[in-house]
Amino acid sequence: MDISRSAVRDPAWPEEVEIFDTTLRDGSQFEGIALTTDDKLKIATQLDYLGVHYIEGGWPGSNPRDDAFFQRAADGELELSTSTLVAFGSTRRPKGKVDEDPTLANLIEARTPICCIVAKSWDYHVLEALRTTLDEGVAMIADSVEYLVAQGRRVFVDFEHFFDGYKRNPEFTLRAVEAAAVAGAETLVLCDTNGGSLPHEVEGATRTVVEMFPEITVGMHTQNDTGCAVANAVAGVRAGSRHVQGTINGYGERTGNCDLTTFVPNLSLKMGIRTLPDGGIERLTAVSHHVAEIVNLPPNDALPYVGKSAFAHKAGLHTSAIARAPDAYEHVDPSLVGNGTRFLVSDLSGRASIELKAKELGLELDPNQMKSVLDELKVLENVGYHFEAADASLRLLMKRSTGWRNPYFQLESFRVMVEHRPGEKMALSENPLGHYDGVETEATIKLLLLDEDEPTDVDRATRVVSTGEGNGPVNALDAAFRAGVGDRFPLLDSVELVDYKVRILDAAAGTAAVTRVLIDATDGDRRWTTIGVSENIIEASWQALSDVMVFALESPDS
Repeated sequence: MDISRSAVRDPAWPEEVEIFDTTLRDGSQFEGIALTTDDKLKIATQLDYLGVHYIEGGWPGSNPRDDAFFQRAADGELELSTSTLVAFGSTRRPKGKVDEDPTLANLIEARTPICCIVAKSWDYHVLEALRTTLDEGVAMIADSVEYLVAQGRRVFVDFEHFFDGYKRNPEFTLRAVEAAAVAGAETLVLCDTNGGSLPHEVEGATRTVVEMFPEITVGMHTQNDTGCAVANAVAGVRAGSRHVQGTINGYGERTGNCDLTTFVPNLSLKMGIRTLPDGGIERLTAVSHHVAEIVNLPPNDALPYVGKSAFAHKAGLHTSAIARAPDAYEHVDPSLVGNGTRFLVSDLSGRASIELKAKELGLELDPNQMKSVLDELKVLENVGYHFEAADASLRLLMKRSTGWRNPYFQLESFRVMVEHRPGEKMALSENPLGHYDGVETEATIKLLLLDEDEPTDVDRATRVVSTGEGNGPVNALDAAFRAGVGDRFPLLDSVELVDYKVRILDAAAGTAAVTRVLIDATDGDRRWTTIGVSENIIEASWQALSDVMVFALESPDS
């Protein structure tokens, strides 16, 4: 039984909810994200592929990057087939004129069919932040909406701090919402700007607005400061909201926004409410990972639905049960969101786990080989290996149990030299890390390139010695390896090391501690992880680096 397919929509809930993505604006405020204009165009293309209704491109006039984005979009560089582009701004200034307001002028110049403006709806902010009267606060909203509508724009209004304002002075907050509605706003978006509200508070306040304006779409914009962004958005939908704003992977200011990769399947698979067009939900995992790559942040493996660990199973009891009945331990079919079941192996694994993992990796092992893998696994994990996070190295380990050996190269030796020649210290402005300008790293590697026809015959191998320089030992070792094998294995030109993690396993040993290294690599289409463990960090790094290259050569199409 597929639980997700049994979702029944409550008649009191909307049949469909519009998805408004603000990754390019609110999401870009997440710590660690700095988008270029090209990044924004790439992400917008992914959002259109996903099928969101609206893409908020940014705030025209606020920075050159956003101005360039809207200019290039208007000039035809962004072709949208399912989504509509939205420009974000604010209401006119206090006591200002709409036809002289620079923010409203920038919205018009952005040439988007929809403008989303933020409006003050908390009396505290109107009185203390804007330092104006409540009547003027209401007039700012009405005037701005009327002006944009008269200019031929569809208008959405984000009511900043709506729920805080509603708790303190509901009379003014509802006046602010009413002003936008009367002036012609198409969508009234209730914002939990501080992220401090809880679902029961959100549902009650939202229902009040929905009942006041039954003919106008009410939207939700929720932040995650209490960990309730998705739950609050769902609560708003239960109260009648038909429009939800959020971001891919929950990116956003402070602790983030409503995560659309969780919210969308919750509504569609659990509540029976339409969100994305047909085929869109199945693209969630791919889009989630693609956007993570563009913003240069590692994918969050623990994300519901789309995370690498969302449908990962470790306990032997679970894995053996899933082999018989997949829905026994999975709340939805992973393929519905473009994800898949994963079976993790460790020293706790049983034979069923090894068998399932081998099938997942495309290998067939007989009982003796499975026992060999399990025995080796327990020994290796006891000394620090952790194959749950390194599927590529695990696949190579399993292949070795069948008698396979690396047919491409053998390491004879390597040497890494880090030379520090203290000289004049560079100015802090040029080098804030405080290094001297005399640090150099060089690696020399000696390899045997095995004969393609007789890889087990070392006498027929070609010996190569190569040198590489880098900004550290691992970078230099990688450069030396590529210099030695580049002509033989041009496929490796596309392989890039994208992440490098080090963990000290026995901290009490200090600098003599055993070190675990994980390397993430990609060839542009796939991403894989390898592992190395040693008392010597460079040796551990070589183990992981070697597995990266062997995996790429051994399974270029898998």
